[in-house]
Amino acid sequence: MKINGFNIKYSAEELKHKLNTETRQVILIDAEHPSYQNLSEGDKKAFGYLINAAKIMNDVALEMDHPLNLTQKQALEVAAADDEYAADALKLFNSLNGVAGSNGIDKEPVEIFDGIHMYQGRNFYPTDLSETEFRQIIGKMLDEGKTDEVKKILSARTMVRRQGDELTGIDYTEYFADEFSEIANELECAAHFTTDELFKDFLGWQAQALLQNNDEMDELADKHWARMQDTPLEFTISRENYDDHLTPTIFSDKELCARLEKLNIKPVPKDMLGVRVGIVNKKGTKLLLTFKEEMIKLAGLMPFADTYTQNVGGDKGLKQTMVDADIAALTGDYALCRGSITLAQNLPNNDKRSLQHGGGRRNVYHRQVRQSYDKTKAQKILEHLVCPELHRYYDEEADHLFVIGHENGHSLGPDSSYQTALGVYQHIIEEHKADVISASMMPQYVKAGIITAEQLKKIYTTWVVRRLFMTAYPEDKEAHRVADLIEFNYLHDHKAFYFDNDKKLHIDFDNMEKVTRLLLEDIIKVQLSKSPEYAKEFVDKWTQWGDISKYISEYKRSLGVKPYIEIVTSF
Repeated sequence: MKINGFNIKYSAEELKHKLNTETRQVILIDAEHPSYQNLSEGDKKAFGYLINAAKIMNDVALEMDHPLNLTQKQALEVAAADDEYAADALKLFNSLNGVAGSNGIDKEPVEIFDGIHMYQGRNFYPTDLSETEFRQIIGKMLDEGKTDEVKKILSARTMVRRQGDELTGIDYTEYFADEFSEIANELECAAHFTTDELFKDFLGWQAQALLQNNDEMDELADKHWARMQDTPLEFTISRENYDDHLTPTIFSDKELCARLEKLNIKPVPKDMLGVRVGIVNKKGTKLLLTFKEEMIKLAGLMPFADTYTQNVGGDKGLKQTMVDADIAALTGDYALCRGSITLAQNLPNNDKRSLQHGGGRRNVYHRQVRQSYDKTKAQKILEHLVCPELHRYYDEEADHLFVIGHENGHSLGPDSSYQTALGVYQHIIEEHKADVISASMMPQYVKAGIITAEQLKKIYTTWVVRRLFMTAYPEDKEAHRVADLIEFNYLHDHKAFYFDNDKKLHIDFDNMEKVTRLLLEDIIKVQLSKSPEYAKEFVDKWTQWGDISKYISEYKRSLGVKPYIEIVTSF
């Protein structure tokens, strides 16, 4: 079947297999959920407008991701009304939230249509722009004194297009003016009905930020967003830059980087936008806040802490709010479920103005996502790959505790200038750092009485089994998975865990704290180096795919893999 002239790549049988055998569901809350039922009537009305905003933002993200996403989706929707084959192709499209994407297992990306491929710069850049031409054009524009335009091109918030033999950066608020205006209107309507004054205030600032080509407005919206601790509703416009793989190639040209630095131009990958809508869960939030109390102390325990400014702390204490949320909508970047789905976030990221100008951060945890794991499969993995003595320490709630430590870890360590200087390795190193901070600092939570020694063993065991037992060798662009492989090899080589003759896992709990601390020191050294070459050397050294990793991968795949995710929402 052709859709806008492109053949669907998979047969009807192949599509059925992906959807029925290889897809897992993440079921979000509906109108019957107690958290929604307990909202005031005003907040229920506000909630509806926030859902509308989320749907509009999904179209924005589709445009950012690929130039053919919207047209192919619209054509699939028309065809799907009368054709089951097209309906199944649409389901796969909605899982990837695009025409193509990695599934986290196969080496090559999943492509729904013959002839439609992913691009290094997504649709942020002209699809025919190569790394070499990109750097040549930037250099030529600098030669001609066009520094202001270069700043726009290398900004996190522009769509870049050709202009003759040069490039031009178009601010998101201009490129997506119609969509942003619609979203702003929905937010203003939500602000009218919500009962919470702080949330109302934030929505007003966020609406204005969508309407003005002024990143100071983003800063003000972010600062108001990060202050919300006790509001009933959760709404986030996510701005993360993991998807643009073209901008970071600038850092491979040392001469060009030196010129940019002299002109105070900082290349930042493009932000992919998404929206999260939910309802704050008070019980879950109470747990998070117990961890927050230790963060200032943890900042002082970071390796080489006296050589850089921490992202937390200061004269007025920690600027961080944290909430657990029952999730009703995940759209845009959140819905790019290409082998994984976000469990939690710590925002704004370090490259954002609000962080650089004294603003705070906010962590949000996704209850429905973390509750969607396969218990039966987890038990089979334990029985085949883990020694019996450790089975009692595997606990999905312990994984949540590890994620709390990970998200808090993003607030610790060197600032964004150290991270972005690592170029294409910045996200791998940052996600790896957050993992290792979580693992290495957990003993401090035992000392503080927040978790028990028994829970610490559960956290270590679940971390290794759930996260470091990998299903496939990761692609370079899969920052979280590359970090997992580094951690597996480092801990294994330093004997924090080992495998017996039957290839079953054993953990040396006494050694785990020492080894994770040593690894944290190594990773902070990488960030402090500001050297992409040093980062590459570190990553290459610790991402070997050894025999035990192959064995684990083969067994996990024999159980059946579900790399596709269907987000089920009724709002």
